[in-house]
Amino acid sequence: MSARIQLSDHFSYRRLIRFTLPSIAMMIFTSIYGVVDGFFVSNFAGKIPFAAVNFIMPLLMILATVGFMFGTGGTAIVAKAFGEGDPERANRTFSLFVYAAFALGVLFAVLGIGFIRPIASFLGAEGELLENCVVYARIILTALPFYVLQLLFQSFFVTAERPHLGLAVTVSSGVTNMILDGVLVILLPGPYKLAGAAVATAMSQVVGGAVPLFYFAGKNSSILRLGKTSFDGRALLKACGNGSSEFMSNVSMNLVGMLYNIQLLKFAGENGVAAYGVMMYVSMIFSGAFIGYSIGTAPVIAYHDGAGNHQELRGLLRKSLRMVGIFGLCMVASAELLAVFLAEIFVGYDPALMVLTVSGFRIFALSFLFMGFAIFGSGFFTALNDGLVSAIISFLRTLVFQMSAVLLLPLVWGIDGIWWSIVVAEVMAVLLSGMFLWLKRGKYHY
Repeated sequence: MSARIQLSDHFSYRRLIRFTLPSIAMMIFTSIYGVVDGFFVSNFAGKIPFAAVNFIMPLLMILATVGFMFGTGGTAIVAKAFGEGDPERANRTFSLFVYAAFALGVLFAVLGIGFIRPIASFLGAEGELLENCVVYARIILTALPFYVLQLLFQSFFVTAERPHLGLAVTVSSGVTNMILDGVLVILLPGPYKLAGAAVATAMSQVVGGAVPLFYFAGKNSSILRLGKTSFDGRALLKACGNGSSEFMSNVSMNLVGMLYNIQLLKFAGENGVAAYGVMMYVSMIFSGAFIGYSIGTAPVIAYHDGAGNHQELRGLLRKSLRMVGIFGLCMVASAELLAVFLAEIFVGYDPALMVLTVSGFRIFALSFLFMGFAIFGSGFFTALNDGLVSAIISFLRTLVFQMSAVLLLPLVWGIDGIWWSIVVAEVMAVLLSGMFLWLKRGKYHY
């Protein structure tokens, strides 16, 4: 058995791939079981329930994003404390982030359950679509505190030098969802199939959040322990600042998703929302690979920044940019080749919807060539505890560039303008990320 990789190691390409692969697989698998959920709903519950899931999902993801913020923002602080030789402070701060994230998850779940109907109605859902949104969302929200923890622990498993254990938890959560989907969605009567899919997802999120909670609370072989802590407003604000880019990226991405749905209802009705749902499922898998790589490299970057190993930091950046570029090329080629096959899996039962999905997907897939650079660039600055730059990249990439494009381009090209908008936004985000990497090279000595 090969020796365990530590944050303090020198990272060659091979070692970097070995260390980040569990995080990449973890994020891809998280996306895949969401895709399986969509497959069962679309093929066994129908087109309107499928549209409802995709219509309300951005809002649910916004509420859960606080876990991702404390995870990505907190790992930079905790890993840097280890790099500075203070493990006691690292574990005390880690515990604070876990408790704070869970408390916010409970608060958001309560508010969400109470206000989901007027929110969905405000966004444009009505009739059967509205009722399906409410049923699905209320069930999912009952598990929100655990989903918040699942997103948080996905980052901290890497800091704990246990990325493979994080992958195992994610696989367990995904398998739970897949099995329950297969049982509940297929076997329950028609009106209850959507509720069955929601129960399957909620139970998988409980598994994904509760298992690592018990692991870190007990005796374990990692460098992290969940235990006593004290309120530290400065640490919480620092984590929020560091993670604000990832928080803003996820919130903005889902706000833009809502805007896409509103535009698509206007230009193509419920078929447009369903077609966009297929693209989002595939995009979740591909972007999940980039996010997983960023999560995997963040503690390493933070450690070597804290230890002042500038040569190693420089090597990590250059190797990462090369690998992200290769990933992007492979993803575009795969997406173009598999466009018809992927559309047929989800909406093959509806010829008109099938044509709309394939034509849109072939344009949309070009964005995969560019998105990895901006995702990594934002994550790189988060790991350096430069939350401001990271937040600027994420904010402009998702909220400003994408929102502007999706509002303006359809006025010129109709529905094709909606598909092109994500490509245009990602190109602009790459240019912005490159500018900041160039401007900050002197400060961080990479």
